[in-house]
Amino acid sequence: MPQTTINCPRCKQPIQANVEQLFDVTSDPGAKQRLLSGVSNFAHCPFCGYEGQLATPIVYHDADKQLLLTYFPAEIGMPVNEQEKQIGPLITQVTNKLPPEKRKAYLLSPQAHLSFQSLIERILAADGVTPEMLKAQQDRVSLIERLLKASGDDVRKEILGQEPGLADEQFFALFSRLLQSAAASGDEQVAKEMANLQNLLLEETEYGRKIQASYGEMEAAAKSLQEAGKELTREKLLDIIIEAPNDERLSALVSLARPGLDYVFFQTLTEKIDKAQGEDKQKLEALREKLLDLVNKVDKQIEERYKQAQQFVEEILAQDDIAQATRDSLEAVNQDVVDVINTMLREASDKKDGARLEKLQQMVQILQESSAPPPEVAFIEQLLDAPDEAAVEKMLQENEAMVNDNFMEALSGLSAQMDAQAEQLGEENKAIAEKLGQVFRTALKYTMKRNIKTG
Repeated sequence: MPQTTINCPRCKQPIQANVEQLFDVTSDPGAKQRLLSGVSNFAHCPFCGYEGQLATPIVYHDADKQLLLTYFPAEIGMPVNEQEKQIGPLITQVTNKLPPEKRKAYLLSPQAHLSFQSLIERILAADGVTPEMLKAQQDRVSLIERLLKASGDDVRKEILGQEPGLADEQFFALFSRLLQSAAASGDEQVAKEMANLQNLLLEETEYGRKIQASYGEMEAAAKSLQEAGKELTREKLLDIIIEAPNDERLSALVSLARPGLDYVFFQTLTEKIDKAQGEDKQKLEALREKLLDLVNKVDKQIEERYKQAQQFVEEILAQDDIAQATRDSLEAVNQDVVDVINTMLREASDKKDGARLEKLQQMVQILQESSAPPPEVAFIEQLLDAPDEAAVEKMLQENEAMVNDNFMEALSGLSAQMDAQAEQLGEENKAIAEKLGQVFRTALKYTMKRNIKTG
């Protein structure tokens, strides 16, 4: 997104800001997120510290939902005819980008909004987000702010007691996103405060206690599957599921072992039902219904995650600078996104779609670069493979340029970290920790000798 030089609204000094007036979701899928998140048309002045939204005319277009919305800030104080002169060319751009068959009647009557808030509400309403849902979200944000500002846990408990209905699933999902953002921003103090608050929320709210119980059942389910190990056949999986002590454990097992709950599994269960009688038969039939329902829910969750990952990738592929767009979005990349990219690569290759293949490969290159260990860590891994101290010293001499302050800091930090965890490490990791200590001591002697020679 290109930056524009503007004058700070407060001190009038020239500053850089991301100014956008046309948000055409049809040609730029990422435009909607930029508008809703407040990334665009936001000013931060390094001179006077001013931060705030810029009063900027906006045209928003989404052909799929037949939305053409306009907003002209009242504080600009421009007559209606002058407003039309500014917004008219933007609407013309929208129309010109559409093929003739998609130019519908809605383009002739754009919906004008008198406030930025009403514009946002109209966009969200088209997605099924009502004003009531927005207010509920704002109430949850307000609750989090109040809890963070509270002077102590006693005050926080009192606040939670006043708003018991707000600490629900959506509240915890919102809190989790904010916690991740705080950690990613590098604000350790806020992240630590939120982590402490999270512990309190898990203990003091009904939904938090459910989450803790769910974690316990998930751990127990994982343990039972791990203990089965190589002997985890469909028959063994069925036995584990039948012995599940409660619905929470059952749900955890389905989530962890979904691939094993296939046609053959349910055929085995049906055969067991056919052989059973009386109360046992009824219990197994009820279990089958629960399992079918749980499998359906898991599949829908997987499908929804896949769709979100697919949309995320498509938004990046639609950008002019795919490499930079990928770098800017690294925090949002997860395994689902990686799986979608791999699927798209295969499809593009099968269809011999060279243009799409090239775009996807640009994304892959940035992801590989970001996941590669720093050069210092990669060199340390090579040193750990050396057979003895003499070999380590030889490698240090051959890679003298690598043996700098950054390398020594990384080596010292890793060695100290392994030493601190020595009691919790297994035998194999203890051996690695010992070898790491030897490498550090050898590197330290090497650097001291080098410093003496050059001193």
